Amino acid sequence: MASPDDLKFQEFEEATDLLAADPGASTLSISSSSAAVSSGDVRLDLSDDEDNQQESSELLGGEKQTSGFWTFEYYQSFFNVDTVQVLDRIKGSVMPLPGRNFVRHHIRNNPDLYGPFWICATLVFSVAISGNLSTFLSNKGDPQYHYRPQFHKVTIAAVAVFLYAWLVPLGVWGFMTWRQNAERQTSAYSFLETVCVYGYSLFIYIPTSILWSIPFGWLQWLLILIAMVISGSVLVITFWPVVRDDTKTTAFATMATIVVLHALLAIGCKMYFFQTEELTVSPSSPTTPATLNHTALITKPQ
Repeated sequence: MASPDDLKFQEFEEATDLLAADPGASTLSISSSSAAVSSGDVRLDLSDDEDNQQESSELLGGEKQTSGFWTFEYYQSFFNVDTVQVLDRIKGSVMPLPGRNFVRHHIRNNPDLYGPFWICATLVFSVAISGNLSTFLSNKGDPQYHYRPQFHKVTIAAVAVFLYAWLVPLGVWGFMTWRQNAERQTSAYSFLETVCVYGYSLFIYIPTSILWSIPFGWLQWLLILIAMVISGSVLVITFWPVVRDDTKTTAFATMATIVVLHALLAIGCKMYFFQTEELTVSPSSPTTPATLNHTALITKPQ
């Protein structure tokens, strides 16, 4: 155990001799040097923070690439949205207004895949289930109709919806990027922003597909027309500022292709999943197995 004398402050002989020889010599305490170092560290930290903010802003200008694609953080950034943002983007997709670009007013350099994925998944099940329900309601009064659930329509709807939500944006993004590099100065959207616009534009078809289950042809076509106008307006308002600087022929051809492909998806779903099957029975032929058996018993030779 240390004695009390060992715990007292002691002066070193060399330091005492130097101070005695030159009393006006300047001294530097450890605390001051550490403060200077710490202040330098603060300046370095501030400069590093500014560099990081600048780097992050540059990354947000294009696609989100915070790390390598083999890491979990890379894909986690695509789902970095909250409920308020998703609801705001859904509201913007069902209420398109002239002059309000969906990317600039709703995405704001923060595109996500959370909303588009769940919108597409919900649309798949709503189309398949409503199609089965529409077929059942339209044939409910037919005594020869026997309801059979058509589960294969879920697979067909999934293939159609997800291929459209990924391949069409890929083609649009590739074409616009090529035209930008070839002739135009206007910056095109990133691939993630294009997918985000297409995904949210499909939300209007979810309530529309549910209303399609009502077995009235005129009502179904009226609903599909309203849905195509609303959803197509989102795409036109968003992509027209990018293509309008191109030649008139290319600009109008591009917008026409986007609208036609969008209409083909809606009309194709309507014609395939909500088409009423007409059953024709010949009056002269037997209509039931019981009639066939009865006829066979009468004509059977004794």
